[in-house]
Amino acid sequence: MAESFMIDFPDIRTSIGDYVDAFIDYLDKNFEALFDFIFLISSRSINWFEHFLLILPWWVFLILIFLLGWKFKSLFSGILYTFFIFLVGTFGLWEEMMTTISIVLVSVLASLLIGIPTGILMALSKGFSVVMRPILDAMQTMPSFVYLIPVIFFFPIGNIPAVIATIIYAVPPVIRLTELGIRNVDQEVIESAESFGSSRMQMLVKVQLPQALSTIMAGINQTTMMALAMAVIGSMVGAGGLGKQVLVAINRIDVALGFEAGISIVFLAIIIDRVTAGIAEGFQAHRGDAS
Repeated sequence: MAESFMIDFPDIRTSIGDYVDAFIDYLDKNFEALFDFIFLISSRSINWFEHFLLILPWWVFLILIFLLGWKFKSLFSGILYTFFIFLVGTFGLWEEMMTTISIVLVSVLASLLIGIPTGILMALSKGFSVVMRPILDAMQTMPSFVYLIPVIFFFPIGNIPAVIATIIYAVPPVIRLTELGIRNVDQEVIESAESFGSSRMQMLVKVQLPQALSTIMAGINQTTMMALAMAVIGSMVGAGGLGKQVLVAINRIDVALGFEAGISIVFLAIIIDRVTAGIAEGFQAHRGDAS
């Protein structure tokens, strides 16, 4: 028998996980009112978007998709995107698609409300940026499934835990690119604005943010795509929509349902990616014309 050269690791165990567990318990017991408020706002927002999209006639929604594709990409793109959405309806997944869109919309809006101000603060404060960067690194590299564990302590099973986990997973890109866009504003432009006596707020609102808008839009695009990528993972904590259908198909080994729900998510991803990228390109072109 071959001799083993493995050296046993010392019998030492740290309990960092236990401290994290205790911290989650502390939050759950002492901030119940805050989590109830977040649950109320999130659930009402999702229900409102879902109700609005479901009462919207299907042909009106198709017209809106066509106009978005035509406006921000091309006539062919508008027709193609409309066909994609129509095809999802023929799969019998129209309501599930509206639920997924509602979850993504609420997650993205919340991510932008958190991410853009945070990115601005990071751009204006080097110290705050130094503190936030390792936190953002951890948020982006932590396996997305891990986010589902703490949120189910704070919220009932359903769409809300999926939204909270999605926000944590999707917010870093818009924070990073907002900071990057503001930091990369031409120094000569800033000096010129300062020479005209611009205050710090005027500098931010009238100079830095408009100059950084195309970069911020790229961050919004990435955040939106990451939010959609959480659709299937969110179904593991009770979220509805297309992700739930994928999960059902996995449990039943239903190839047909799995393909239709999966390709529907792909269609949504293509449309969202192309439209948001088109909006970013439009801002970039407008900035080039202005300069």
